[in-house]
Amino acid sequence: MVSESIESLRVIDPLVLSLGVVGLVALALGGWWVLRWFNRSPGNRLRRLLTKYDDVAVVMHPNPDPDAMASAMGVAAIAESVDTDATLYYPGEIRHQENRAFRTVLELELETVESASDIDSETVVLVDHNTPRGFTGAQMVEPLVVVDHHPGNGTGTTFTDVRTEYGAASTILVEYLEETGVDLVDSDDSGGGDVELTEELATGLLYGILSDTNHLTKGCSAADFQAASFLFRAIDEEKLDRIANPQVSDDVLQIKADAIQKKRIEGSFAICDVGEIGNVDAIPQAADELMHLEGVTAVVVYGEHDGTIHLSGRSRDDRVHMGEALRHAVSDIPMANAGGHARMGGGQVSVDHMNGIGPSDGVSKPEFEKRVFSAMAGERS
Repeated sequence: MVSESIESLRVIDPLVLSLGVVGLVALALGGWWVLRWFNRSPGNRLRRLLTKYDDVAVVMHPNPDPDAMASAMGVAAIAESVDTDATLYYPGEIRHQENRAFRTVLELELETVESASDIDSETVVLVDHNTPRGFTGAQMVEPLVVVDHHPGNGTGTTFTDVRTEYGAASTILVEYLEETGVDLVDSDDSGGGDVELTEELATGLLYGILSDTNHLTKGCSAADFQAASFLFRAIDEEKLDRIANPQVSDDVLQIKADAIQKKRIEGSFAICDVGEIGNVDAIPQAADELMHLEGVTAVVVYGEHDGTIHLSGRSRDDRVHMGEALRHAVSDIPMANAGGHARMGGGQVSVDHMNGIGPSDGVSKPEFEKRVFSAMAGERS
């Protein structure tokens, strides 16, 4: 019997044997590359990095929005899956009714930070922004990790993942969860990992994506749609509705009304000064409201709060890169900063510096509005 088997091997075409060997080698190499890719994916690299630390501080940008809070939740879930304690920090305030509802409905435990000394951990992860800001000593903080989708030059000392083509930072975190393997809590369909995708986390990440992309209608990538689809089966629809439809305060409604009544229009562009306000989160909401006006393709709304002029811009005009327009409009005003994406931008200007304190002569509001109109029109002085 053995001799017959040997004889049968001898009569096999050497070409067939060679192809078989090549196929086995290719299969082995393919498996090795798949395993190598899996281990080197950003989500798994971040997870392995976090195993080296007992605790981590996840820091959001000032006055965090749902995308920032959801991204922080995602990092915390990954950290806790490897027994690393995560504390979520934010500078500023949470004032926007949508943001307050997000925090309350999802029962987030967040710590405020006014100074770098308030951050207990030396291991810092920045989410939804790439340069520490908004608190005393921020410039001295060197983040270990940066995960963001905004333009900027900030980096982490060990891990940086900035994807400006994505509509939300939450989308990046969803990809991390998929890469590390995620368990859908209370579901028979398990991803085989030990990062738990709870209803709260899924709902938060989905709303983070929806809020930063205007419900998947602006600045989206295919990844944003894919992430939303992945999350949908795990969300709590009742909580999602409570976050999306919070009660609106009287002052926000008044500022929206002022923006509509006091707007100044040139061509298809609109600008409005809403004056002194008590709630700066009403400014982007007023900008969103003006974008509903027929014939208006780009808007800038600004108002003053506590010695600072806050700017918010929106654009659905392919000719207007709102972030660049705002950056150019404030470029020669000391201590001013502005920027953002093509469709959405914001900034802050010191009232004193706008009035002429320091090395500049200052600029009046009519002149400033003229600059903004010119910048939106693509004119550069």
